[in-house]
Amino acid sequence: MPSYTVTVATGSQWFAGTDDYIYLSLLGSAGCSEKHLLDKPFYNDFERGAVDSYDVTVDEELGEIQLVKIEKRKYWLHDDWYLKYITLKTPHGDYIEFPCYRWLTGDGEVLLRDGRAKLARDDQIHILKQHRRKELETRQKQYRWMEWNPGFPLSIDAKCHKDLPRDIQFDSEKGVDFVLNYSKAMENLFINRFMHMFQSSWNDFADFEKIFVKISNTISERVMNHWQEDLMFGYQFLNGCNPVLIRRCTELPEKLPVTTEMVECSLERQLSLEQEVQQGNIFIVDFELLDGIDANKTDPCTLQFLAAPICLLYKNLANKIVPIAIQLNQIPGDENPIFLPSDAKCDWLLAKIWVRSSDFHVHQTITHLLRTHLVSEVFGIAMYRQLPAVHPIFKLLVAHVRFTIAINTKAREQLICECGLFDKANATGGGGHVQMVQRAMKDLTYASLCFPEAIKARGMESKEDIPYYFYRDDGLLVWEAIRMFTAEVVGIYYESDQVVEEDLELQDFLNDVYVYGMRGRKSSGFPKSVKSREQLSEYLTVVIFTASAQHAAVNFGQYDWCSWIPNAPPTMRAPPPTAKGVVTIEQIVDTLPDRGRSCWHLGAVWALSQFQENEPSSGAFLREADWRRRHLPSQGPLVRQQRVNMGSCSWACTQKSILSRSL
Repeated sequence: MPSYTVTVATGSQWFAGTDDYIYLSLLGSAGCSEKHLLDKPFYNDFERGAVDSYDVTVDEELGEIQLVKIEKRKYWLHDDWYLKYITLKTPHGDYIEFPCYRWLTGDGEVLLRDGRAKLARDDQIHILKQHRRKELETRQKQYRWMEWNPGFPLSIDAKCHKDLPRDIQFDSEKGVDFVLNYSKAMENLFINRFMHMFQSSWNDFADFEKIFVKISNTISERVMNHWQEDLMFGYQFLNGCNPVLIRRCTELPEKLPVTTEMVECSLERQLSLEQEVQQGNIFIVDFELLDGIDANKTDPCTLQFLAAPICLLYKNLANKIVPIAIQLNQIPGDENPIFLPSDAKCDWLLAKIWVRSSDFHVHQTITHLLRTHLVSEVFGIAMYRQLPAVHPIFKLLVAHVRFTIAINTKAREQLICECGLFDKANATGGGGHVQMVQRAMKDLTYASLCFPEAIKARGMESKEDIPYYFYRDDGLLVWEAIRMFTAEVVGIYYESDQVVEEDLELQDFLNDVYVYGMRGRKSSGFPKSVKSREQLSEYLTVVIFTASAQHAAVNFGQYDWCSWIPNAPPTMRAPPPTAKGVVTIEQIVDTLPDRGRSCWHLGAVWALSQFQENEPSSGAFLREADWRRRHLPSQGPLVRQQRVNMGSCSWACTQKSILSRSL
């Protein structure tokens, strides 16, 4: 009688093993086996991390094995089980692997296909077509869309982490508990001792060093020592936490009535300001998004304030970017002066601090939350709803959105919810961050997620004109590597543009993103469908780059750049100055966050910048294809050192490697 050797691999995460009964059935082209209990006498099967083998004898030849059915039945109490994969050795000596990588809960069962990626057109057998259809029907019931706030991209229908489908929950919820992480950060940074003085001010800038006692890298030290310098201020718009706002100024805006006479001491080429603009030496960062956003009022004992600055920058003869003019609100007037480097030191310093605070708010809520986390969640939900596990695009994308939905759900539960941790330290807490996302949705376009197009749209593409923009330089390398890889994958499974167009599962995935994620906005530019292999490759590059490289670029450097409080104040306790010559150092310190909010802020940026213990190194899937050796030469610092985001196995563009060449 034919005999099969079945190898069963149990996951290594906590509580992955089970004591329940496990049954196996083989479904082949020539027949189906009986249900076999997988059990070895006097042996504890299916322990955490175990790989168990069994001999399964059948009465007659089953033909080509199409499906493996696994059933879990209660032994004493229901005991969840995480099954990684099953390997089958046939009577003919062939090995077939059936990946699972999911939880079996209760009296559960699962039908597994072999690991080969297949388009729907490749499945001609009824049982496989049926399996494909039922999987999507089940997933669409589990992964439902929900509107968390009006105007937001839709998210997963789950009030809390435990409501999520078991397969996308974190292995240990403690690892992403923001309250616990904040507490751990406070403990690790030795800052709990300041919390009893929550609303008291610091005495001077040096006083901030009292909570800045556990520095783990040289970047944060350098920020602390040089944050007041114009060179450091300008450099952060290129390679800091938020290197996505600076753009080349092609015309001076009417709302910023700056003249050559005002800034001539900063201009080094003996040209007028208008001539410098024409030569491409003037850059601008406009925080118009913050204009009219409600400041945090959750604590009636502490007033908090926001501004909407406009900052003009200049490329000097050393090709470094430095600020030359700052207006702290959008409407010019006598009570909204333009601050200049030639002003009194305290005036200029406070103006720069206001810009840095505004940059922090846009970074956290728009660049980080909206444009990486929420967008990647949209891709993830649509993927689970419309692409079966056997689909090649599912296999390509699933690693890149791993845990994205879970971390976002946890954030909505604890961090950015009403009265959440975000409200404790941030001036945009209490609802301001919601208003910001609602406004920023109009600028969330497909083109803006295409890295090369986004760089070009801001006029920042020229390496000769802007030589120290490492975010751009490394990002373009990573983008191109991912694009070439996705093009090869697409070429394997789609032999023509027609096959792309006829893949209804793929088109449903794209339509879900457009209709639910982008709320059906034509202005978003997101395609409802793709008609060519080239378009598909670009789309996949957007998904992977956003969920990995872009997130890492704006996330993992937060402690580096934001841990020195005066360089990234999360709130300001006095309104922007309305006149020059009246600001003192004491007023600046009193404007900065109090001791308690400084502690909360420091704990937050420390926790957000940490890598997960089980986080894989970047480029793992490309290394397997020998991609790095063939396409990324050793001089690329980003690829050598980067890590990943949100559980992704993809590239990352963290600031640590970018800055290793330049600070």
